[in-house]
Amino acid sequence: MTKKGATSFKKYIIWFWGIVLGGFLGLVGLFFIASIDGFGVLPTFEELENPQTNLATEVISADGVTIGKYAKENRTPVHFRELPENLVNALVATEDERFYEHTGIDFQGLARAILKPGSGGASTITQQLAKMLFTGEPSRNIFKRIGQKMKEYVVATKLESQYTKQEVIAMYLNKYDFLNQAVGIRSAARIYFGKEPKDLEVQESAMLVGMLKNSSYFNPLRREDKVKQRRNVVLLQMSKNNFITEAEKINLQQLPLNINYTPESHDEGYATYFRAHLQKMMRKWVQNNPKPNGEEYDIFSDGLKIYVTIDSRMQKYAEQAVSEHMANLQSYFFEEQKRNRIAPFYDLEKSQIEGIYERAKKRSERYRRLKQVGKSSKEIDKIFNTKTAMKVFSWKGDRDTIMSPNDSLKYYKHFLRSGLLSIEPQTGHIKAWVGGIDSKHFKYDAVAQQKRQVGSTFKPFVYATAINQLRMSPCDMLPNIRYTIPKGKYGIPEAWTPDNSSNKYGGMVTLKDGLAGSINTISVNLIDKVAPINVVRLAKAAGIETVMKPNPSIALGAVDLSLFEMVSAYSTFANKGLRVSPMIITRIEDKNGTVLKNFVPQTQEVLSEESAYVILNLLEGVTASGSGIRLRSKWTSGGKVVTGFPYEFDNAIAGKTGTTQNQSDGWFMGIVPNLATGVWTGGEDRATHFAGITKGQGATMSLPTWALFMKKCYADKTLNISKEDFEKPEDLSININCDEKDGEEGKEIKKTFLEEDIDF
Repeated sequence: MTKKGATSFKKYIIWFWGIVLGGFLGLVGLFFIASIDGFGVLPTFEELENPQTNLATEVISADGVTIGKYAKENRTPVHFRELPENLVNALVATEDERFYEHTGIDFQGLARAILKPGSGGASTITQQLAKMLFTGEPSRNIFKRIGQKMKEYVVATKLESQYTKQEVIAMYLNKYDFLNQAVGIRSAARIYFGKEPKDLEVQESAMLVGMLKNSSYFNPLRREDKVKQRRNVVLLQMSKNNFITEAEKINLQQLPLNINYTPESHDEGYATYFRAHLQKMMRKWVQNNPKPNGEEYDIFSDGLKIYVTIDSRMQKYAEQAVSEHMANLQSYFFEEQKRNRIAPFYDLEKSQIEGIYERAKKRSERYRRLKQVGKSSKEIDKIFNTKTAMKVFSWKGDRDTIMSPNDSLKYYKHFLRSGLLSIEPQTGHIKAWVGGIDSKHFKYDAVAQQKRQVGSTFKPFVYATAINQLRMSPCDMLPNIRYTIPKGKYGIPEAWTPDNSSNKYGGMVTLKDGLAGSINTISVNLIDKVAPINVVRLAKAAGIETVMKPNPSIALGAVDLSLFEMVSAYSTFANKGLRVSPMIITRIEDKNGTVLKNFVPQTQEVLSEESAYVILNLLEGVTASGSGIRLRSKWTSGGKVVTGFPYEFDNAIAGKTGTTQNQSDGWFMGIVPNLATGVWTGGEDRATHFAGITKGQGATMSLPTWALFMKKCYADKTLNISKEDFEKPEDLSININCDEKDGEEGKEIKKTFLEEDIDF
């Protein structure tokens, strides 16, 4: 080599090392500048220890199932130990092969990315976590982006120094937004596959890890083929890193995605009406129970755990029962309305119908929003009369259609509504709560918000007062004749002589037959014996919170009450006369598992144990020979065995049907020893009802829902719903054996009642 050539080579060497050392020193300098907040304020030690993350509040059922969440971001963190090994392996193989070797920055990967552009990113899992937690979205300005990158490096090394590798992985997977309200790996596993992370299969873990590249692009609900291709890349990486064999890779790559989309919005899943009610309760609770520092808990971001009394299995059965029966009942109602000139109403003038629709319009969310943006009444009327694309409810699933908002209001008025509530009498725990047929389209809660006339379901409180106060027996007999309460008595303005619904009178009737046949003359006679004020007092003590006037008409159920109140009060009969206030929450914990509040029920003695048992015995008569007889597979009428009902219960059931004027409301209250359940069914408006008693009575509208629910509960042996008899007090002194007093009049009343009311 010539001297000149040697000099040139030496220059190249000097330049090369100068560039390398300069680049290295420059990188070190940038790193140093970033570490002293030169590119923006870095998180403090405290912030690194407690990174700000919105955590969803979980609603956890009595059987340990998460039935809902309240969230700004639907995120529920999991610990590393709750992650399956295949998920961790898929993540490391795809996103950071040297994760366990570096300390936050993969210099080997960084060098490769610089010297060979396009060979793959150099960001480690820890860097990606740092970016999500503290640095934010990449800037398009190259100088700002360099600053962000340096800050990312510093934060990554700090994270690695303060957290274990396992904690970094868990934090990363808990933070990532997988779209479709699936923030964090637990929500993603539940929403896309309907399971907990620990139960994910290898191919399912691979799909979720594949989404980490860009969940917006690799969205399984929109680009299934692309997502499958990306999943298969993850499986390839797992094979290359020896986490799965070549044969396993080939087999897994052939599998479909098998998405089991299970959304977790407020209108999706089970117990939607219950969760809406619970949310209102929690808003009040947090106002009166601040954090230690005085701040108010945020139920949408503080990660509370609310343990509730609802049983997820019973809730599912209750919702299924309501849907099954109401879909069937609705088909009969639609058919009837084809012949109704003013469908779905009866007995209304045109102006009254117009008033109903106008009020419905003004209560609608659409109207409220238009008012908020300043639209005039004329503009709003035009919008409500303009056809537009929309989704509407049907019993075969939501359907796309084009109709005006006014037409949609009329469409929804045709649907019957229903509610179901089930309480464990001994604890007051509410086990199932169905507020309506579909919370997305019908917001009003028929359990707690709505109050409707209760009809004959109120009569047991009249009988209970007579038994408790006068020690009357189910076998005591009263005349089945018209009974008049004179003008002025109890403050009534006119004399009152109500009729029997059957319009049949004569003979003597036992109290047992009087309640079984829901005979009005007997109820009016009894309330006059004990005075309405005493019935009101007993009902209030049992759980009726609505203020009731002590009017004798309450003997026939002429009072508007909620399903919540009615089931709560009926529970008192099943709990030996002891009222246990209804509970929906057992305890509340913070995100760390610290118990913030334990809840215990309040108790109050309402009836003697003997009186409560006698009432149950009376109510058993309703299902043995009265309006609840269709719960049985057979019964005796006129000396003949009659069959034909589908339910075939043979256990002790205390029950009561209720049907209000014009069939506007149908009720059924049913009790077994450890469960009291009530069902209401009717239209949104009282003028929406069946034309006749056959389909419009409580035994047709609501009893079948109760029966379907109980059938499902009994079929699930893990629930231990009682089929035993009600426990008889040892010192029972009131005679309940009325066979010898069941005269011809009583038999005739039963026969008449059955012939008139039974259909189905």
